Amino acid sequence: MKAKFTLLAWFMRRCILQPGRTVTNQLAGRGRRFPPPEDLPARKLYPSKDMEGECPQEANGSHPEQREERPPTSDLAVDAGSCADPVKTGETVITEGKAKIIFPSANEVFYNPVQEFNRDLTCAVITEFIRLQLSAKGIQIAVPGEEKVEKVVVDLSEGEEAGPEPAPDGEGAAQTAAVGDVCKEGVRILEALAASGLRSIRFAKEVPGLQAVVANDFSSKAVELMARNVQFNGVGHLVTSSLADARMLMYQQKAEKHPFDIIDLDPYGSPATFLDAAVQAVSEGGLLCVTCTDMAVMAGNSGETCYSKYGAMSIKGKFCHEMALRIILHSLDLRANCYQRYIVPLLSVSADFYIRVFVRVFTGQATVKASASKQALVYNCVGCGTHHFQRLGKMTSHGSNFKYSAASGPPVGPSCEHCHQRHQLGGPMWAEPLHDPAFVQRVLSALGSNPGRFGTQDRIQGVLSMVTEELSDVPLYYTLDCLSSTIHCNTPSLLQFRSALLHAGYRVSLSHACKNAIKTDAPPSVLWDIMRCWERLHPVKRERLSDTSPAFHILSVEPTYGLGLPRESGRHLARCHLCCWWEAAGRRRGLGGRTLDQHVRPLGSRPGSATGLQCGWVMSHRASVSPFVKQ
Repeated sequence: MKAKFTLLAWFMRRCILQPGRTVTNQLAGRGRRFPPPEDLPARKLYPSKDMEGECPQEANGSHPEQREERPPTSDLAVDAGSCADPVKTGETVITEGKAKIIFPSANEVFYNPVQEFNRDLTCAVITEFIRLQLSAKGIQIAVPGEEKVEKVVVDLSEGEEAGPEPAPDGEGAAQTAAVGDVCKEGVRILEALAASGLRSIRFAKEVPGLQAVVANDFSSKAVELMARNVQFNGVGHLVTSSLADARMLMYQQKAEKHPFDIIDLDPYGSPATFLDAAVQAVSEGGLLCVTCTDMAVMAGNSGETCYSKYGAMSIKGKFCHEMALRIILHSLDLRANCYQRYIVPLLSVSADFYIRVFVRVFTGQATVKASASKQALVYNCVGCGTHHFQRLGKMTSHGSNFKYSAASGPPVGPSCEHCHQRHQLGGPMWAEPLHDPAFVQRVLSALGSNPGRFGTQDRIQGVLSMVTEELSDVPLYYTLDCLSSTIHCNTPSLLQFRSALLHAGYRVSLSHACKNAIKTDAPPSVLWDIMRCWERLHPVKRERLSDTSPAFHILSVEPTYGLGLPRESGRHLARCHLCCWWEAAGRRRGLGGRTLDQHVRPLGSRPGSATGLQCGWVMSHRASVSPFVKQ
């Protein structure tokens, strides 16, 4: 028996108490280590009567005689100055933007490099929002690296008048807010779910005009790591670490009438549980930045779950990514309406595996009455994908007054008029514009005057450029591959299909949410007429079509409009806007004599990177020219 315990003691000394070995499980995030075996006092490691109730190591993994005493963590805030530990062995320092974050090796889950685009975009949007807010107070912001260009003040809030631009020098010179300085008239930011604090630290080191940043998390380990990172980056004068439930923190600030100007919600999954508190805790005209990563729910895989979280039924369709954006906007507006508040979207983006929306929140009982007319149900055909919209309310103007009533419907019959299949009912969803074009253009102009500010700047510029070209008053979109697969024919080129719609007198644009999307104000009957004309040029074998298939019913109808399709003219004219970095990127990649219609890549993606997925697409440089479009 004694030999067994002697062997156990030898094993513990050789395999467990090795020099510099990190404590596992609950102590991995604290970086504490066992002392070397030779420094341990001589103690028996086998059971004896005088050791009952005693353990050679304390529960925190340190020897009782060498344990490091640390100050206790408060319930609501952590003093960053108490966590000035140096980087320990085995820890990793990750640099993103101007922030350097310490990550214990066991807690690398706190950092997601794919979200760098999300954080870069947030910094860009918040910078322009602060510029607008402070310009009304006569305060200018100074962004490092930004060229001095004349800014156009855009009035984003209803009922507010934009004041004149302050004089650059002299007695009327405006106060300047610099990055890293505390601005007494600046904005207060809450990062409700901060984890490592990376986003808050980047705000403090890259965004000017800040009064304070509160980085909150419900995990004590995360708050301890956050406090270390705040001290490590030297931004303790701006960033305060908070240990609290995000909802209770926001409710408390609302009760104390000390709301935040900007609230950032970026949870692991759904933000639904935080939305009610967020729309109350943000100041008048303040900014809400919300991320949703539960795309499986919002894209139609679990419509009932989507309804329980966001108050809307999601349906499967090619337009699912844009519909997800409209569902979260509907949910935000619905929650805000309970408190006589409403939202104004500034920017809504679908990227990678998540969606990100930036909205302003205002208070106004009269405007809230119009919220029902801003929401709509969608009827989606399960056979051909044709969709129609049903507004929930109707707003009729009588001079300077408005009358609000229920909408009339439904807009469709029991079955689809094109393929005779049934309809699915989805929504309600936001049916108004997703973006504020003037604000998006401001962000683009600021990025253009400060090249190299962000690591994903090329992609941001590509996405925002596509956003400015989208039809703002056309909800959802169709995809060419879906239209073609419905009638089992070859797919026409994007340029040919677009030219046919323009020739018919309708507007058309692409979408940043899908690479081959078509947003148009043309009715579905025109779309199917174009596809019938295309099928005549590339006929399918009708004998293989079932009498009940959508393709059979659609192709059995003769085209009504008699639309033609464009042919290649050989003039090789650029028919769409191409930014300067496209051609340079093409030369860098060495297309080997191929034209861009043979080698199309995403807007803003860098060579050798995968950051360009779902970020907007352009058509070929050597474009086919339609004889129907005025040259």
